[in-house]
Amino acid sequence: MTLTAPATTPRPRLLSPAYAVTTVGMFALCALVAFEALAVTTVMPTVADELDGVGLYALAFAAPLASGVVGMVSAGAWSDRRGPAVPLVASLVLFAVGLVVCGTAPSMEVLVAGRVLQGLGGGALTVGLYVLVGLVFPAVLQPAVFASFAAAWVLPSLFGPALAAWVAHAIGWRWVFLGAVALAAAAGALVAPALRRVGTTAAGEPTPRSRLAWALVGAAAVLALDAFPPAALVVLLALRQLLPAGALLARPGLPSVIGTRGLMSASFFAAEAYIVFVLEENWGLSAGIAGLALTGVGVPGQRPARSSPGSASGSRTPR
Repeated sequence: MTLTAPATTPRPRLLSPAYAVTTVGMFALCALVAFEALAVTTVMPTVADELDGVGLYALAFAAPLASGVVGMVSAGAWSDRRGPAVPLVASLVLFAVGLVVCGTAPSMEVLVAGRVLQGLGGGALTVGLYVLVGLVFPAVLQPAVFASFAAAWVLPSLFGPALAAWVAHAIGWRWVFLGAVALAAAAGALVAPALRRVGTTAAGEPTPRSRLAWALVGAAAVLALDAFPPAALVVLLALRQLLPAGALLARPGLPSVIGTRGLMSASFFAAEAYIVFVLEENWGLSAGIAGLALTGVGVPGQRPARSSPGSASGSRTPR
């Protein structure tokens, strides 16, 4: 009697024909958001100088962070009801429109408005990608996909600041924004086939609409902090509704992990944005040299995700 080995199903791979295009497209979208964050941080002192808007420097970073929370909550609720396809497309369009508004802004106020749109699109885009991973990739591949997302945030640290500084010097800071629009379109085209496959597949239980309302309230309070410091109380109230119970009190388990990560990320974002401003404005370094500080952060490991500002002397100190 001849014994034959049982047939084995080959283990799926991220770059196998079934997943390669989607994997590359999703990686590119994550890398684009990361590159844009680092590029803008590098050139923002130049932008604030040219638009005479140093007083709005901090708001230019706070705006996308605040609106990003609204984008995350709304995209999550939308994906739960209709699947990730339409939310992902809408978020990419919003992000691209924000880039165009920033790249053509005649004043710092208009640029801040564009940053709000970028935050809405970028936050929603991140959630849509995570939902898409759950629907497109088998469970055995999902950890590898998320690992690639982490790499997509690290790699732009190595070349993003230098490239942004070169673009700003060679053809102007506006192309740091406008040039990313074509990259967004190309990455979106790679993900499009996967979006057509998932269609309008619902991804989970409906999200309470109150969460979106609290996200809007919290975002508005963050944007009002500069002019009305007591708005910080509203921010805390909104966070209490959006975060797991006990996160603000650092209760053991998941609440303390989320609260600690939030504090660490906020500290990182603040230092990241202001260090470039200080190096350029107080030390007189060029954008390319100052951007090496951001590259240095990315070399040893993963950076959290985005940015916000710190201090400089004299009348040019951001508020």
